[in-house]
Amino acid sequence: MWHWGVRCYSSADLYNWDDLGTIIPPPPDDPASPLYPRKAMDRPHILYNQATGKFICWIKVMEERGQTRAVLEADSITGPYRLLRSGILPLGMSAGDFDLVAAPYDGKAYMYFERVHSELICADLTRDYADFTGYYSTHFPRPGPPSVREGIAYFHRKNRHYLATSGTTGYFPNPSEIATADTFHGPWDEPGLLHRDDPSETSFNSQISSIFKHPGKKDLYIALADRWNGPIGGTEFADGDLGRLVRSAFEKHFAHPPVPLSSLEASALKRWGGLDINTSQARHVWLPIAFDGDRPFIRWRDRWSLDEFD
Repeated sequence: MWHWGVRCYSSADLYNWDDLGTIIPPPPDDPASPLYPRKAMDRPHILYNQATGKFICWIKVMEERGQTRAVLEADSITGPYRLLRSGILPLGMSAGDFDLVAAPYDGKAYMYFERVHSELICADLTRDYADFTGYYSTHFPRPGPPSVREGIAYFHRKNRHYLATSGTTGYFPNPSEIATADTFHGPWDEPGLLHRDDPSETSFNSQISSIFKHPGKKDLYIALADRWNGPIGGTEFADGDLGRLVRSAFEKHFAHPPVPLSSLEASALKRWGGLDINTSQARHVWLPIAFDGDRPFIRWRDRWSLDEFD
């Protein structure tokens, strides 16, 4: 079993959370459904469409023919959701990790996604947010893993657009990068690493999944990240040797033709938990984003409080 549907939590202060239950339940007796528990469904993203009054949810499903999409619709964020379409190859592409964005000034929506093992796509969505218009732009072309960008998180600050992305190393963490632009479609500047003081070169053993502005603070942006594996509680981050070996192993594995791994590279994969990581034990990392002018970066904080920010 890969998942048990999509669960939702709500909070008025980011400290205390209410469990709203499973808002998109899995159909345990329908193997053809994209929500079937054994299907590799993940990364649900929900946008509210002010023009239609609907909540639109896109999900990623990993299938043999590629990484596809399904889109659902509801009248409330907690559902019930109706499946509109499934098995979608966005613009005919196998599409990996993604983020959804709606512009506050005109309601136009976009999907940023990884064209698997190739580049990043920014695609315009239709007025109802449930399909693609066909217009898109391409960014950050890479030869393949581990340099291809995934784990995409968008945010907007002071008339600048920002994209945080990770490299492509499965459930192994790697250095996150930041990019900035004047428009949703770029062109994008790439100032470099987001966790620039991280000695482990692993984004503090995590992968960013979302960045949002605190609605009650003047300039507080918070990065939410998944820690699939690694140190449980604190700053016990190793140097970058282990991460570099893992990235080298992925580069060799996805080369054409594949190159055999060295004993050190194979050992690095094993030391970090192997490829069979138990994601049910994963944890979250929440950290505030600091800015040097327009340049964002993230420092490690053992503890922090919203009271520190205006």
